[in-house]
Amino acid sequence: MTFTQRAMPIFEQAIADYHVTDNVDQPIHNPYVQGSIEFYLYLKNWIDTVQWHFEDLIRDPQIDPVAGMTLKRRIDKSNQDRTDLVEMIDSYFLDFYKDVKPQADAVINTESPAWAVDRLSILALKIYHMREQVARTDASAEHIAKCQQKLDVLLEQRKDLSSAIDQLLDDIAAGRKYMKVYKQMKMYNDPSTNPILYKK
Repeated sequence: MTFTQRAMPIFEQAIADYHVTDNVDQPIHNPYVQGSIEFYLYLKNWIDTVQWHFEDLIRDPQIDPVAGMTLKRRIDKSNQDRTDLVEMIDSYFLDFYKDVKPQADAVINTESPAWAVDRLSILALKIYHMREQVARTDASAEHIAKCQQKLDVLLEQRKDLSSAIDQLLDDIAAGRKYMKVYKQMKMYNDPSTNPILYKK
């Protein structure tokens, strides 16, 4: 079984578990052993799923401005949690492949494995919600047809992205590629580098 064949059902499980109540304030009940890669994949997608719904809520044109600012702060924190978790998953890959000696002509990839996995997690959410649109009974036939076309593209994209991730991991395992992890170093979250914060 490839890595993405393990990851996709975990993402789909997290999405399904969230939608039992469909509430951004519900607690997470991660079924996997803490510290395992499965645990982190479930947590990663749970964060993505909650944030997906934060992004829906913040776009309500009637949202109370104070509530909207509170929600924006939650989105900011969610983004930071997402970034931190991606870096944690990359640390897992670094440790997993630590004994691999890169070949003399090995090259680095444009993105790390975990950032590609991040895209796969979000793609699982797009597929879930596009399927919801296709299944609507209160929408026009034109709307459903357009959403079906989009769903077909998303499913093809998932196939291609999964293949690319698994190929990247195979290349790293064989020493054809090597990986580095660059911390995001987001300056706006740091009171020492955001001028709005350090000039107060």
